[in-house]
Amino acid sequence: MRFSLFALAMLTLPAVAADLKPQTEAAIAAIQPQMIQWRRHFHQHPELSNREVNTAKTVAAHLKSLGLEVRTGIAHHGVLGVLKGKKPGPIVALRADMDALPVTEKVDLPFASKVRSTFNEQDVGVMHACGHDAHTAMLMAAASVLTSMQEDLSGTVLFVFQPAEEGAPAGEEGGAGLMLKEGVFADYKPDAIFGLHVWPGPPGQLQVKSEGIMAAADSFSITVKGKQVHGSSPWRGIDPIAVTGQMITALHQIPARQLDVTQAPAVLSIGQVHGGVRWNIIPDEVKLEGTVRTFDPQMREQLLSKMQHTAEHIAAASGATADFHLHGAAAVTWNDPVLTEWAMPSLRWAARDAGVTSTKPITASEDFSLFQQQVPGVFFFLGIAPENTPLDDVAPNHSPYFAVNEAALENGVRALTALTLDYLQQPAKQKTN
Repeated sequence: MRFSLFALAMLTLPAVAADLKPQTEAAIAAIQPQMIQWRRHFHQHPELSNREVNTAKTVAAHLKSLGLEVRTGIAHHGVLGVLKGKKPGPIVALRADMDALPVTEKVDLPFASKVRSTFNEQDVGVMHACGHDAHTAMLMAAASVLTSMQEDLSGTVLFVFQPAEEGAPAGEEGGAGLMLKEGVFADYKPDAIFGLHVWPGPPGQLQVKSEGIMAAADSFSITVKGKQVHGSSPWRGIDPIAVTGQMITALHQIPARQLDVTQAPAVLSIGQVHGGVRWNIIPDEVKLEGTVRTFDPQMREQLLSKMQHTAEHIAAASGATADFHLHGAAAVTWNDPVLTEWAMPSLRWAARDAGVTSTKPITASEDFSLFQQQVPGVFFFLGIAPENTPLDDVAPNHSPYFAVNEAALENGVRALTALTLDYLQQPAKQKTN
């Protein structure tokens, strides 16, 4: 009889060693009230990307109180906690992001955010509209649980608290890329890394898939330059607004008509168009900005090449010019197939009756992908929808109405804890050529 690798993993992997299971369950249950307090504190006091000063101080203080080796100031406000077991063994990294979004909260909560700040020179409300407050609190809780079991650990655990996952402000560096650049893994190179993200799915349910789970993201800008003239006589100039209109239509046709989307999804969206200062003046230039999401590297290159070709030739046809610029972003969030199959028993134990399901690829992006380019990793989703609420009625991430079902967060702590304990006891064995 032939067993698949997944079936073999189900038969042989521990899903939290039997001798540690009661201790693990008790420690996770005991930390829940404190975890919820942390989450509510972060929610009420959110901080934007590269501005996570107080969040980082709270995290570092907690890790130091546990007696961990703590490094701060990585990528501005990143924090690394190091837990060394009493015996040698593998190194496991767990990651949580800490930054909030320039969103004005509209959820009626006693701990709702009233914070305002400046983002790219604009006055904005600030809200944890993507659940990073929950991620930070869950990882702090996991650190407490795992530290309480230090005598039983064979190996090392890295607690990575990352700033600026949502992207650094204009003109700044940040996020996972800067943490790696500044040597977050210089002293301890993980054998595996795990991360999770809250999502408006069934409460407590864990969702995962092997290989590409979230898209690569590129941002782009195109500056269309024409010739300014009075609106009453457009023939005397070159109208960049008219050219931009043609360009937007043509760009949107590229994924729909020029790419084989049966191979992998591809998305092109334009989010900003800026041009002109007065109703009767045709301006000199128009700038548009947008994003591209892809799962296949060759398709990405093909799409970007076609975009530049299309923009430049449409502009030239009217006597205008188009300057196409690509800006850096995240790679595909790629779950290592062997590690994903290995993780299933741990995730099933963590999810309890809520279960573990396979998810479709998601066209949102995550710079956790940059860690996965250095270390085999698994990224998964935790459902945090309200109980007995149709999923279509649940506010999505980045909405001013986004809310977290706090009861579901216990399964997130269970997952982070189980994956760590199981990997330290029996690491996944990578295939060799």
